Amino acid sequence: MHELSIALSILDFAEEEAETRGAQIEAIHMKLGPLSGIVKEALLSAYDLARENTPFAGCRLVIEEIPIVVYCQNCKAQRSIHSIQCFSCSECEAPVSEIVQGRELQVVALEISP
Repeated sequence: MHELSIALSILDFAEEEAETRGAQIEAIHMKLGPLSGIVKEALLSAYDLARENTPFAGCRLVIEEIPIVVYCQNCKAQRSIHSIQCFSCSECEAPVSEIVQGRELQVVALEISP
C-alpha cells in the first residue's frame, strides 16, 4: 500500500509548513487525477491511520478529483475521454496520446490557524 508512504509524506510537508508559519494546519487540500496511480479511498484511509496520535489528528485531507483531459490532434482541442481504458477523443473518437491533465497528485492549499 504505497498510499501510506504518500500520506506520511503529506504529513511531513504539513509539519514543515506548520513550523515555518508558526501556525496550526486545519486542512490539507489536494488535487488527485485518475492516472496518478493513487486510489482516493486508500489515500484517505492511509491518511487517517498516519495522523493518529500526531499533532495533525484533527487535520482534514480534502481531495479534489481531477478528470482526464487530452489534446485531440484531429479536433485541435482539449477533450475528455469516455473511459480510462480507451484513450480516444470524446467528440471524434480519434485515438489520442497527449494527456493535458489527470496525473495530478498535488498539495494545492493549506487551511491554517494561528
